[in-house]
Amino acid sequence: MNIITISREFGSGGRELGKRLAEILDYDYYDREIITEIAKRHNVDEDYVEHTLNNHVWQTYTLSFHHSFMSPIYINAPDVNLLREQRLVIEEIANNKKNCIIVGRNADVLLHDKNPLNLFICADMDAKIKRCQERATGDEKSFTYKQFKKMIKRIDKNRARTRYLIADGEWGNRNSYHLIINTTGWDIEQLSIALAEFVKRWFAEQNEK
Repeated sequence: MNIITISREFGSGGRELGKRLAEILDYDYYDREIITEIAKRHNVDEDYVEHTLNNHVWQTYTLSFHHSFMSPIYINAPDVNLLREQRLVIEEIANNKKNCIIVGRNADVLLHDKNPLNLFICADMDAKIKRCQERATGDEKSFTYKQFKKMIKRIDKNRARTRYLIADGEWGNRNSYHLIINTTGWDIEQLSIALAEFVKRWFAEQNEK
């Protein structure tokens, strides 16, 4: 069983790269699917789950997986329950023993004992803003460059904060990943082809050890 986790800066193309890589390698792919499963288990709306986990309302609590996560103070809090359920879903995915790619959700930390290949996808700010502009929907279509930049920084700050709460490693720190990929100037489709070859060789070497 081979597991790839993809952590990424917002707007870097990490999600698209993950999808294309899964198609090339014929791996199962998990991203929004995790939100869907959590919503089904708790009988709540998917948008509510996504908003809660992505905007990290629960970060106002003093908690971490290491210490107070199971504290009676927080154990029945709805937001914390969703966070706990996310962890369970990710662990169940890994226990399926099928090759897969998991995007985001700090899967690299949660599945550390499964020895996944951990990737971090980044890009220059101009490249990230351009990607966001090209894919904007709804109110974001009218966003200015400055507004997109502010949004990207806010989302990435939340991701770094989450990482800090559940692990000792720093989000985006090169020591936390096997490979860091800067997508600036790259065609994602071509990049995914090259990355697929690297992945095959990496796992082949790991399986020989």
